[in-house]
Amino acid sequence: MTQTILCAVDVNRVKDEVKVLQTAARLAAAENAQLDVITVLSDYGMSWVGGYFDEKHTKEARKHAKEALNNLVEEALGPEANANVRHVVAVGTAYHEILETAEKDGADLIVLGAHRPDLKDYLLGPNAARVVRHSNCSVYVVR
Repeated sequence: MTQTILCAVDVNRVKDEVKVLQTAARLAAAENAQLDVITVLSDYGMSWVGGYFDEKHTKEARKHAKEALNNLVEEALGPEANANVRHVVAVGTAYHEILETAEKDGADLIVLGAHRPDLKDYLLGPNAARVVRHSNCSVYVVR
């Protein structure tokens, strides 16, 4: 029995992520599971680029991402369903933060979208592929 579903979305790709969220919500409803939704911001503070941003940059970016995530979930699922969703904004590498959050939350299933692969994805591996390879729980990939 699935108790927690973690749905990973990119708040910058609203049109593409609505289908992913709706799929996750249907799976959560079918299993009567808690739906958590995560978006991940790049961590500029950990690289040499971080020196060019002031201290408030990550805080403001996180606040903006939280608002965008809330709006995206509400648009895709409606306000009533949005009220029952746990919203998570993480900072770091997308696949790492998704896997870490799934582990911490005890997620039984990760739902995420996958775009049509580019040549660079075949060489480096997209985030979705890394999550599938390294996850300790089942992963549902929405195309």
